[in-house]
Amino acid sequence: MATKRIQTTKDLAINGAPPAFEEPLHVGRPNIGDQKRFLELTSQILDNRWLTNNGPLVRELESKIASLLGVKHCIAMCNGTVALEIAIRALGLEGEVIVPSYTFIATAHALHWQAITPVFADIDPSTHNLDPDSVRRMITPRTTGIIGVHLWGRAAPVDELQAIADEHGLKLMFDAAHAFGSTYKGQTIGSFGACEVLSFHATKAFNTMEGGAVVTNDDELAETIRLMRNFGFNGYDNVIHPGTNGKMIEVCAAMGLANLDGFDDIVAVNRRNHDAYKRALNDIPGISVLEYGSSERNSYHYLVVEVGARCPAGRDEIVAALQAENILARKYFWPGCHKMKPYRDLYPHAGLLLPNSEAVAGRVIVLPNGAAVDDVAVSTIRDVIVALIDKRPIS
Repeated sequence: MATKRIQTTKDLAINGAPPAFEEPLHVGRPNIGDQKRFLELTSQILDNRWLTNNGPLVRELESKIASLLGVKHCIAMCNGTVALEIAIRALGLEGEVIVPSYTFIATAHALHWQAITPVFADIDPSTHNLDPDSVRRMITPRTTGIIGVHLWGRAAPVDELQAIADEHGLKLMFDAAHAFGSTYKGQTIGSFGACEVLSFHATKAFNTMEGGAVVTNDDELAETIRLMRNFGFNGYDNVIHPGTNGKMIEVCAAMGLANLDGFDDIVAVNRRNHDAYKRALNDIPGISVLEYGSSERNSYHYLVVEVGARCPAGRDEIVAALQAENILARKYFWPGCHKMKPYRDLYPHAGLLLPNSEAVAGRVIVLPNGAAVDDVAVSTIRDVIVALIDKRPIS
């Protein structure tokens, strides 16, 4: 709950006033669904003494997610990054793989970790997703695949990327870490490309504390991924494939099952907040709240604001003012993967081909969302920004 009203610049914490919030207001606090159900399932796990190794709750969660997304196979994993790494290896990717630079670093690291070169393509500044024309320009004889990212839960250009992949004989997969419950042309994300990778990290709209999954309609690929998830074991003492330990544990599946039924309620809260932010911020010069479009489903988990040239205050100045108030706004995916180690050293001139990625990374702010946010919090965030840029009392 906000502890003060901000009317002038003197009321801002960056100018010595106390912060607006005693407790930090995070971009994402973990959603906890049916706590009673979770504790019941946890007790069941302890009674069964089946804590890991493809337990009954993991298999139940996989079945429910596959049904919800309309896919044949869901292979649960310990986290989304390991899921990416296993999917990449199962697809046989090597050499170079084209990815956006404007994404979470795990997308690039999952390739580099396996001695595959991530080649960064630019984005469409209006969608923040891969630009198909840029993807085409980055293809070389060493290219074996494309990883599209459904950033902010908004679908990547699926059809265009699939056409490019088909034309050049490339594998196509998707990082769908943001996109649980989202749709593309009315179809639930999960069945596009060879496979799609989900993240169920604690701060995602749907979480299993920590976890992830690969979803696919390819029977052979699914079987390979299941083998790789468990060291390549096919039954007891029978290893038939290279593998690692990517298994989800039962207590994480219990959290997922307890959260799954409440997912629609979480989305409703996020959408309510998104509408409140639009009303509060869109009339501020140079400030715009990213739209999700009424024709597709989205979890509205990410409250993304762009700070344009018309705004009297810069993006970093606004972030600093908000953070001083204990509003922990974030510069998501800044400055871009290509400017983080090791990529900034390996490809020092990559930015010359990524003007849109750099421009978007320089103007995005992600604001707090979820059940901890209410209309008072949204109003306070507006007041901070207006006081910062107006230098006049707020009416």
